[in-house]
Amino acid sequence: MERLREWLDAETTPALADNVKLWRVLKIGEEFGKVSEALHGAMGANPRKGQSHTWEDVNKELCDVIVTSMVALATCTPNAAGVLEERVRQLVDRVLPEGREPADHAREASGSRAPIPR
Repeated sequence: MERLREWLDAETTPALADNVKLWRVLKIGEEFGKVSEALHGAMGANPRKGQSHTWEDVNKELCDVIVTSMVALATCTPNAAGVLEERVRQLVDRVLPEGREPADHAREASGSRAPIPR
């Protein structure tokens, strides 16, 4: 991500430089919109357009959201990878305390229902 951030920094016009964090965070919203459009298209949810996208399109757009988010995070902190790793650890610890398997937690929370298929 650092190479992408450095490239964007070098290519940012002076008029946008003062608000570069703002623009990079807002870009995440644009990318989310593309995921939404691809999802609608993959599911054929818009009767006017029909099935206009594939699940590969959805996956590609989701990757773009992740990359855009990481570039924004790298713009906000010099330790983007470490910040993300710590946050993921916190989220996992919150939903799956140490020593418990996902299936054990799901059974307790759902009253012994079968796990969600992947």
